[in-house]
Order: sequence, then structure tokens, then C-alpha cells
Amino acid sequence: MVHLQIPATSANLGAGFDSLGIAVTLYNQVNIDESEGVSITALDGAAIPLDESNLIYQTASRLFRLCGRPFRGLTIQQVNEIPMARGLGSSSACIVAGLLGANELMGRPLEMGDLLNEAAAVEGHPDNVAPALLGGMVTAVVEDGKVWQVKQELRDDLAMVAVVPDFPLKTADARAALPGEIPHRDGVYNLSRAALMAVSLASGRYENLAVACGDRLHQPYRLKLIPHGEEVLAICRELGAYGAYLSGAGSTLMALVPRSRAGFASELRTRLDRLGLEGWKIHTLAADNAGARVLPQSCPPAEAGTNGR
Repeated sequence: MVHLQIPATSANLGAGFDSLGIAVTLYNQVNIDESEGVSITALDGAAIPLDESNLIYQTASRLFRLCGRPFRGLTIQQVNEIPMARGLGSSSACIVAGLLGANELMGRPLEMGDLLNEAAAVEGHPDNVAPALLGGMVTAVVEDGKVWQVKQELRDDLAMVAVVPDFPLKTADARAALPGEIPHRDGVYNLSRAALMAVSLASGRYENLAVACGDRLHQPYRLKLIPHGEEVLAICRELGAYGAYLSGAGSTLMALVPRSRAGFASELRTRLDRLGLEGWKIHTLAADNAGARVLPQSCPPAEAGTNGR
């Protein structure tokens, strides 16, 4: 049996639509092994598909067949710390787990680059799957089925505070909210800020992040689907965040905060409660520079209350 740990990811980072993403210190853990038929268990009791529609199962079985290997079935055990349909890469974590787990079970016939290409083909874009697999901040594009990417390890002086609403936002709905065309000036606005975001995070020039988080391609449209979304971003900036943005397609909002800024999460908690958002959760995270990894031992059942409030 193969034991895996896959990090959550935060994509787009404001202007880097479908091309920028960061792995963060919130994880799904998966045990996977070959078996006769399908046996899938959520060790934390999460509501996941327990049949062949399970995304880890689908992706792993796909890789077996692509590699021309006999496939009988899989036993899968999951602990799901990454909130589902909240813009933190839960589906990408499943895709990466399926591919990495199947590759390990087959004796590693594929290199990491091959797995990344396949992950992007399944997901449709590389912004979440690339950092989930590789770790750190990844800038990536797909050209003719190949992912071209640069991974940059981030420093430990930056915290990432995820504000997770108590409702999901399906990627299909979030994409449907986008306009069919954008003005040329908005494209230029985003290109400059995406570049500024990547180099500023990599170099520690955090004073640039307030500007770098700006976006005109997706955030103005998707934030309309998140009650209090604009207000919460403004509160994060008011409390001392370098910048704040909509994580992936949402509904999570992400603040980039000095690690030395003590009390940020507790003050934010107070402000959310005043807005009547008691059900929204706050996770104080950091960049995960390692990415998906094979663990030496099985993942245990999750303890109640591991997702922070």
C-alpha cells in the first residue's frame, strides 16, 4: 500500500488567472493499493464518492491503462482536510493523489513531468495541479499538451490566512460568471500584475503585493457570487495584510500576511463574527515547498475539529 500526503493549493493569486498557484500547509492524506474491485473509505467520515466515480479512483485507473498495465481495482482510504469546492484545490489534490499513487504502485514508470502533463490534461489547466505536485509557487502554462513551468520556493516570513465561507462555489458556476470578452486595457492590467506577483513573492518584495493582487479578469465578477466577499477582503487589508484575493474560483478568500503580525487571525475572527459570519472558518497557513509526497506510514483517521474555526 502507498501512503500519500497532498497539499491544498491557492490559485490565480489575483491577476495570474489559470497560471499562478501556491501549495499551502493544509493536506489530504490517501492510502492506495491494488485490489480486486473497488473499496473506498473516508477515514474522516467525509461525504465522498465510494464507487468508480471517485476522482482518485478514476485518475489512478486512467494512468494504469495509459501505461498499458493490467488493472483489477483499488483500495483507497482518504482523510480530507482540504475543504471541497472552496477554491483550495480539493479536486486537484485528488487528481495528483491518483496519479502519484498509481505511478508508485506500478514502480514509477513515469517522471514527474509526465505526471504533471497528465494532471493538467485531466484538470484542464495547471494552476492548482502544478503546485500540488511540485510544491512552492509555480508559474505554469500548457502548450501542445506539455506543461511549461517554473517552481519557486517561498520564504517562511509570509503567512497565508485562508477565510473559508460556509458554502461551496462550484467551478462551473464561477466560470459561467465570467464575460466572454475583456477590454485590451484589462488584459494589460492583468499581465503586468501577474508578473509583479510572481517576482515579488519570490524575492520577498512584499510591499508590492497590494498592487499585485489587483485583477480585472475574474475577481470583479466572481466576488458578486460571495456575499460579504469584497468587505472581507477590505477588512484583511485594514488589519495589516500585504494583499488579499479570491483563491482559485472561490469561495475562499486569501490574505497574504506578515508572519510576525500576531493576532491577525483572532482580530479577523472578531470582525467576521460582527458581520454574522460565524460559520466561516479561518486557517493560518504557510507555503508548502515540498508538494505531494509519499509517506512512510498509513494516514490515521482524522480527529474531530482538525479544520480550524
